[in-house]
Amino acid sequence: MKTRIIYILLNILSFSFVFSQEGKHHTDMISKKEKKSALSKKNVQFNPNTVNYDVTYHKLELKVNPSVRNISGKVTTTYTALSNMNTITFDLVSQMVVSSVKQNNVNLSFIQNANKELVITLPTTQLAGTSASVEITYAGIPPSTGHVFFTTHNSSPIFFTLSESFGDREWWPCKQDMRDKIDSIDLYITAPSQYVAVGNGVEPAAPVISGSDKTTHFHHNYPIPAYLVSVSVTNYSTFNQTGGTAPNTYPIINYVFPEHLSLAQNNLSPVPSFLTFFESLLGVYPYSNEKYGNAEVTESGMEHPTVSFISNYNRYMMEHEMAHQWFGDKITCATWNDIWLNEGFATFMDELLIEHYDGNAAGISNRTSLINHITSQPNGAVYLTDAEALDEDRIFDGRLSYNKGAMVLNMLRLKLGETPFLLGLKNYINDPNLIYKTAGTPDFKAHMEAVYGSSLTDFFNDWIYNQGYPVYTIKAQNMGAGQVKVLVSQTQSHSSVNYFEMRLPLQFTGAGGQVYNTYVNNTVNNESFTVNVPFTITGVRFDPEKHIISRNNTATLGLGNVDFEKDQIEIYPNPVSHILTVDYVTPIDKVTMTNMVGQEVPVHFINKNQIDFSKFSPGVYLLQVHTQNSTKTLKIIKK
Repeated sequence: MKTRIIYILLNILSFSFVFSQEGKHHTDMISKKEKKSALSKKNVQFNPNTVNYDVTYHKLELKVNPSVRNISGKVTTTYTALSNMNTITFDLVSQMVVSSVKQNNVNLSFIQNANKELVITLPTTQLAGTSASVEITYAGIPPSTGHVFFTTHNSSPIFFTLSESFGDREWWPCKQDMRDKIDSIDLYITAPSQYVAVGNGVEPAAPVISGSDKTTHFHHNYPIPAYLVSVSVTNYSTFNQTGGTAPNTYPIINYVFPEHLSLAQNNLSPVPSFLTFFESLLGVYPYSNEKYGNAEVTESGMEHPTVSFISNYNRYMMEHEMAHQWFGDKITCATWNDIWLNEGFATFMDELLIEHYDGNAAGISNRTSLINHITSQPNGAVYLTDAEALDEDRIFDGRLSYNKGAMVLNMLRLKLGETPFLLGLKNYINDPNLIYKTAGTPDFKAHMEAVYGSSLTDFFNDWIYNQGYPVYTIKAQNMGAGQVKVLVSQTQSHSSVNYFEMRLPLQFTGAGGQVYNTYVNNTVNNESFTVNVPFTITGVRFDPEKHIISRNNTATLGLGNVDFEKDQIEIYPNPVSHILTVDYVTPIDKVTMTNMVGQEVPVHFINKNQIDFSKFSPGVYLLQVHTQNSTKTLKIIKK
């Protein structure tokens, strides 16, 4: 999404290949600038008057002079009627004044109303399923709302557009609905001949000079939402690189301010290797038949397909916008509720790049920063409620949409394992039913469940749809014969989650410097585990590499085993199909059980420590075991 990052001179003068480990700082800069770029979207949804047609093609013929705040243009739109139509409506602000509308070279009547609409009366009723084209000629001074820029760099004028989320209607007549991607576009940009124009796609031919003007043609042959159509014009210097791996190579074209050419050549030098790394995980760059590039602008950053607009040469900005070519462009979030599918995923790809290029210690440092930011407040979910999806501050919340989204993906990687997770991620981003279209959170969940082989509903409910984070207390005790007992308990920062279920990393250390890393699958409170460790432990650490969203955790080693053991209860197998065994040390006073809607279920012991589950319906049950000292609740899954 649009990323307006403060132009910090230090960042562009001291680029380092080693990424600065300030995850909160970087995502805060990006998210704050994205909020600024989305001034018009609060309380704005897709226009219901535009849902009766599907846009298939746009031809934009624009004339601009970056030194004069004015745009004139002609837009030809081809569309297919989804129902019988007598009128067709486009989104367009009143400052862009339409002078004529034609169909088949015949003038049509139209009005521009107070709802920022252009309503065109068709000559006859257009039947559902039929296609037609209209040609709209217009001109005007675009509003100064942060989407269309006429400004300067080093005293040179520059014109550029940043349309996300609802700024496209401020400079061209369009259908601003992210769900309706345009099949292909042609951009013809006419400007004074001393300037270089930038747009989506490739230049099929050299620019055409006519008098003092030059017309540059870009063709983009991939589906694209209207808000990602982009244009920039200034006195750019350009230099090329090559991306991809044979036979799927493609040009990387960089458009930079002349005063920053040397800096850009240095700081953009790792771009091909970044693309290669992303391709190794996600598949071929989504626009490999055209180009990738970076175009420098005076503020912000935006992942326009085939060319990222960037306002500095900070590595984080470059890799974040690059990741959006897959997550945001190739597959776009279906609603603002699902914004984490764009921002959380791009932030997670930043994390993977850090691990790959800068090493494990750098990854731990970055994850620590993200976790500290996420847990700085006790509330907040990754997925937005409908009310939150109208609030730009919440949509672009760096703590939740970016950092928590990224860390939830990291925890999913931990839960599934590296190989299955990366396979699921690759399957998702290459799903033929989703590519160059839109996706919602359930689409991603389905791909993760397919590689996991089991339901992830509890995980998604706990970590994505509900709020907060866990606080863990870990107690460990040597039991002799190479065994360690571990007791896991948890409290929650927010009441929306009863218990965060998670695969937990533990590290045991010995007096001789031995280290043993393992995992326990924690599903209920006060759950105990027996771990085989090949030495007598002298210390225990919880989550040493910072993979779990949590805070204020404690991990202690007990000095004796009496207190530790006295209320230990173990159950197996779980999941269970027939007989559940309950092992205990302290005598059990009573056992009760409820289903997930709170109804009590009779417990039938077939001997003193075995319960017959054969007649229970498949599902989840809560077993309450009462002893003299406490009551423990254990989660049982009946297969």
